[in-house]
Amino acid sequence: MITADLPAPLAVVLTISAAALTIGAALPLYRLVRGPTLPDRAVALDTLSAMLAGLLVLLSAMTERVLFMSVALLVAAVLFVGTVAFAAYVERRVSR
Repeated sequence: MITADLPAPLAVVLTISAAALTIGAALPLYRLVRGPTLPDRAVALDTLSAMLAGLLVLLSAMTERVLFMSVALLVAAVLFVGTVAFAAYVERRVSR
């Protein structure tokens, strides 16, 4: 277990949360691979990125290192910009 000197109940909750996020990533990963449309794949990628940010926050709490929180913030910011750019692309594509 990678948890630092955390109380046992908190370590268990963080570990279960990380496992749930990891297992929960299977459905968006399936949708990312199978499609069928580009917006479906974009939403799946957005969901996977949000789960990655959540896992980084959990990792930060488990290891008590602030660096992972900074990386999670960076991932979330890039995710937001990417989502806005994709929405603008789809809007232009549909309006033609």
